[in-house]
Amino acid sequence: MSQIQKMTLDNGVRVLVEPVGHVKSAAIGLWCKTGSRHEEVSEAGITHLIEHMLFKGTENRTAKEIAEAIEGQGGSLNAFTDKESTCYYCRVLSDEITGGVDVLCDMMLHSLVDPEELSREQGVVLEEIKRSQDEPSDHVHELHLENRWGTHPLGRPIIGTPESVSSFTQADIRSYMERHYRAESVLLSVAGNVDPNEVLKAAEATLGRIPHTKSDTLPPRPTGKASVQMLEKDVEQVHFCIGTDGSSIYDADYYTLVVLDAALGGSMSSRLFQEIREKRGLVYSVGSYTLSYASGGAFTVYGGTGPQHWALVQELVRQEFDKVMAEGLEAEELNRTKRHIAGSVVLALEGMSARMMRMSRNELSHEREIPIEETLGKINAVTNDSIIELANRILTVDLVSTTAIGPFSDN
Repeated sequence: MSQIQKMTLDNGVRVLVEPVGHVKSAAIGLWCKTGSRHEEVSEAGITHLIEHMLFKGTENRTAKEIAEAIEGQGGSLNAFTDKESTCYYCRVLSDEITGGVDVLCDMMLHSLVDPEELSREQGVVLEEIKRSQDEPSDHVHELHLENRWGTHPLGRPIIGTPESVSSFTQADIRSYMERHYRAESVLLSVAGNVDPNEVLKAAEATLGRIPHTKSDTLPPRPTGKASVQMLEKDVEQVHFCIGTDGSSIYDADYYTLVVLDAALGGSMSSRLFQEIREKRGLVYSVGSYTLSYASGGAFTVYGGTGPQHWALVQELVRQEFDKVMAEGLEAEELNRTKRHIAGSVVLALEGMSARMMRMSRNELSHEREIPIEETLGKINAVTNDSIIELANRILTVDLVSTTAIGPFSDN
């Protein structure tokens, strides 16, 4: 039985703690339910830039002291920004939990956002944008969502544009944080060898004075369009995404898509990997993935192949779509796929970071703990009929779009 404890401070900040007594460490996450989809068009990339800036010094610590406060005690420190949330997280030894919480909260609440550091970090992000565009295996994914969803908030790149990133001032960042880094958007989550009362006390001392937030309004569901976009680039391979709209985290068919994705391209035993790489040797990398957000989602096949094989690879992907639309999965294949997913879910919980991430995302999305038994039950409840129905709803030719970067002019 889960030992997750949920506590709420007087101002609305939520605190989740899962004590795990047999380990000697803890994973700490300080979350804010704000991501790139919350930005106005003129603010594109500001959430990601804020993530960078919170490492650059506070009223109490320099950037070097922030790193040393965690790493100097044997821990690790990092952060990420996605479309719907931002997370600052660390791994620490169990006797350093209070210190870890203090460092993360100091970063969020007391960042200097020094103009000189801001200018320098804008340069860093601009280089990050250039690096992404220089790596077609990375860039094709962002380009595909932009191509599919256009100007919808979920279609815009998390990292922003050179023009938007270059424009932000200290006042812009402070204004955005005042609007979005508010009490009911903030979650402190800890999993590991920890005393819940210790975490609560540390949270009250640091996070208890954050003002309340305004309610979050979901954007409409993004509706993708079938199209083909080929970006000519002097590289060795064609890097591609072939995809369609998927399920939101709230859709009844969410777990059906999880199973369909795993069977088509989620592992080395999946259909696409076996057919395109193992049987024919046309690619080094091929697979699929889902993106599921509060108001919509996407299902995407990705890979890289030589330009001489590009037409055949597209045909083979289409054939696998047609097969699953017509017949679904074989009985043994369906059971094997479910076991693979269930095993992956359970094995991930051996790590404290995965436990912290799982309970945090469940709280931010569903405002409740989702027991592992419930998740496994929904995976096992997926039927072949539901696979066929979903496949026919999302994988028809008139719904699928293709985005590719590569050398096309000579082929």
